[in-house]
Amino acid sequence: MFWLKLVTNFIKILREGQTPAKVAGGFALGSILGLSPMFTLQGLLVWLIILVLDVNLSAATFSLGLFALIAYIFDPIFHRLGYFLLVDIDGLKGLWTMLYNAPIAPLTRFNNTVVIGSFVSAVILFTPIYFGMRKFVIAYRGTLGVHMHKMKIYQIIDRSSLVQWYKRVRNLGRMI
Repeated sequence: MFWLKLVTNFIKILREGQTPAKVAGGFALGSILGLSPMFTLQGLLVWLIILVLDVNLSAATFSLGLFALIAYIFDPIFHRLGYFLLVDIDGLKGLWTMLYNAPIAPLTRFNNTVVIGSFVSAVILFTPIYFGMRKFVIAYRGTLGVHMHKMKIYQIIDRSSLVQWYKRVRNLGRMI
């Protein structure tokens, strides 16, 4: 039920709601949380940024779930990138040693190859995800949304018993 509501909210914000920049900002920040482990210092900082900035929280939550599923597929690549950064680049070894001895830096878990590889990847992908999502929201609100509502698959899903049941339950909550 939670995931169905999340997807419904995400589709609703694609149609109307906050500006495309705010939706894209939430989606891009959520991608950082989804790609890299959340229970680190940098994960906490990204959550703080999401809450402080005026970005769409539904887009961030949807993106977090989507990119968390994708992250499992790319963990071997994240491991290789993290290993390269931590072990193979001799010029960074002094930085890693200094960070390891710093009082708060170990809370980032930077010395884990998957954590550092996934976080660096997420930061690199932030800008393309932001601009791609912003462009998608603008296109969806312009013409794409109308075309999607006319598609046969959308109409079949919209008429399905699960979606109809969800709409009835959702409307019951509004009546109370």
